[in-house]
Amino acid sequence: MTRSRRSAGGVLSFTIDASTGRVLKVETLDAKGARREVSEEEKATLARERTERIEDALEQAFEAGIECVLGGEVEAPEVNDSDNDVALRHVLVSPLMQQSPASRLLQREVLDRAILETLLHHSLTSGSTPGGRHAAGAGSESPASPPTL
Repeated sequence: MTRSRRSAGGVLSFTIDASTGRVLKVETLDAKGARREVSEEEKATLARERTERIEDALEQAFEAGIECVLGGEVEAPEVNDSDNDVALRHVLVSPLMQQSPASRLLQREVLDRAILETLLHHSLTSGSTPGGRHAAGAGSESPASPPTL
């Protein structure tokens, strides 16, 4: 395990602009809670190790919608699509998405805002306290509605 992977692979902290959802800073936290900004190289390494991107998930959902409309058998998606399957899906589905109302969903501003709102909603139902400790019984009830920013 490389030093950069070990230092940036644990707890990450993101500073996000609440009005746009844009990530301003990525930091790693050590066992004592001390923060250190993650280098561009470390971010690139983490991004390569975690290949599930939201754009890929949107393409999978779009593909499943097409299959459903065409009356094809809807199969459970493969957990680990091969790199070739992901690339082929992108080549086939991306142009269709770009020519549809779904193209708006691929805009960075829309994705950033959706990710932020999802993270905030998940933080309300995750059962964690502000200090990161799991609260007994927390998360068992869902809030009436997600926060409005």
